[in-house]
Amino acid sequence: MNRNEAIQNKYVGKVYLVGAGPGDPGLFTLKGKTLIECADVVIYDALVSPEILAMINPQAEKIDAGKRKGRHSLLQEETTQLMIDKARDHAIVVRLKGGDPFVFGRGGEEMEELINAGVSVEVVPGITSGIAAPAYAGIPLTHRLYSSSVTFVTGHEAAGKYRPAVNWQAIAHGSETIVIYMGIHNLPYIIEELTKAGLSKQTPIALVRWGTRELQEELIGQLETIVEQVEETGFEAPAIVVIGAVVTMQAVLRNQGYRDANVQLVAEVSGGTSATT
Repeated sequence: MNRNEAIQNKYVGKVYLVGAGPGDPGLFTLKGKTLIECADVVIYDALVSPEILAMINPQAEKIDAGKRKGRHSLLQEETTQLMIDKARDHAIVVRLKGGDPFVFGRGGEEMEELINAGVSVEVVPGITSGIAAPAYAGIPLTHRLYSSSVTFVTGHEAAGKYRPAVNWQAIAHGSETIVIYMGIHNLPYIIEELTKAGLSKQTPIALVRWGTRELQEELIGQLETIVEQVEETGFEAPAIVVIGAVVTMQAVLRNQGYRDANVQLVAEVSGGTSATT
């Protein structure tokens, strides 16, 4: 028996990194649903919707590894070790993540650590909020007249960091549509960087909070106005940020009758006037 086989024998189970999607239970994959219905252990994140959590096997051990107001989440190392430990005694261990595990979900890091520990692991993709939230808001990320390219980027970086991993100067002109995850906290810094790089202050921007859920909220404006709008309305994370001319398509589509049942429009700014519906 080689070393890898010896390590593998320590574990009776398999870990599944499952994407729960953006929140609407109708967007959860059939494979993901089957796994949480059969799981022995489910380790879930804060952004997994209550409707999907309700699908978990009632006999399963449920572990909240997410972040809630007033307390900190488990450290990444603790979460990974927890999966390794549970795989020793349980056949099906599900790590349930909002969105897609491999899109700003640390799924790649977790898979690497599990493989290095000798644990069998499989990823089950989910619909990422960066695609689903704009769609539910009536904002197409691509359009033949406005955008043939999209950049997905994280906004969860500390302003003033010595060497930021995100090059906002390059992103400003890298594609016609920019989709930012976890960008609300650093929105003033991000907009400052984009406009310094030459992006027009009149560029349309949309914020979509709790995309695809009944609580979905939107804030529409321009780069030069959106920070003030966020402060005035008390708009908070979690939200997806969409920047580019495609944002203007929302008004066009809604004028033609499109309106998703989950949408609650908080504020819309156009031509210097605002309206709430």
